[in-house]
Amino acid sequence: MNDLKGKCCVITGGAGVLCSSLAEALAKAGVATAIVDLDGDLAVRKASEIASSTGGNVMGVAGNVLQKAALETAKKAVNNILGPVHLLINGAGGNSPKATTAAEFCEDADIDCLERTFFGLDLESFRTVFDLNFMGTILPTMIFAKDMVERKAGAILNISSMNSFRPLTRIPAYSAAKASINNFTAWLAVHLAPRNIRVNAIAPGFFLTEQNRFLLYDKESGALSERGRKILDATPMRRFGTPDELQDATLFLLSERAKFITGTVLPVDGGFSAYSGV
Repeated sequence: MNDLKGKCCVITGGAGVLCSSLAEALAKAGVATAIVDLDGDLAVRKASEIASSTGGNVMGVAGNVLQKAALETAKKAVNNILGPVHLLINGAGGNSPKATTAAEFCEDADIDCLERTFFGLDLESFRTVFDLNFMGTILPTMIFAKDMVERKAGAILNISSMNSFRPLTRIPAYSAAKASINNFTAWLAVHLAPRNIRVNAIAPGFFLTEQNRFLLYDKESGALSERGRKILDATPMRRFGTPDELQDATLFLLSERAKFITGTVLPVDGGFSAYSGV
């Protein structure tokens, strides 16, 4: 991926577990990397850690992916220090317990139990999750991709999810938002093709991190939780991914090695999306 060396990449949500791993891979590849995160102090600390461990050119800057003015300010900071933006990774996203159903299925006839189902979802939280993931991809693209349009070259990588293909139980807002990202990825790839800007996405499967370990393993026994067991039963490779396993797919789609690939969503999921269960 030698063609990536010397280019400038912005990665939103870059201080998070998975995206900071991508930022590290970019820095190792010689990419001048700007970590944009809602928590500006954390972005600066994470950038300093990655720069120290890789010797790369990494900066951290505050940026709310739902506020256009904040993103424009972040872009000015990136341009002043790293120059024009060549690459963009839209990694900001997340879920909320209030946009999650307590019950897996709506099967209890007791009307009082409906609050545990879809009918009890908090609409404002649903909207917040959808906006964070979907609008949090739209707005940064509007701001940071302008440099690419002017130069008639660039690559954008959106972070989708397995939820976009097979919505998981209990998390309708997150699943719907990620499905929207897939559609937007295809649409934008067509729209920007005449400017020689490629737009793709990766759809991570289930990656084990310290943040989600409690969902996948029982804290006391160390055994798989019920949800963790269900996931592995539906994953042909029978294991969870590790953050570093997203790195090569990311570098490939951003590099000239993928110069005739645009509008696609690449699953990185151990076969989860391919498995029917029978």
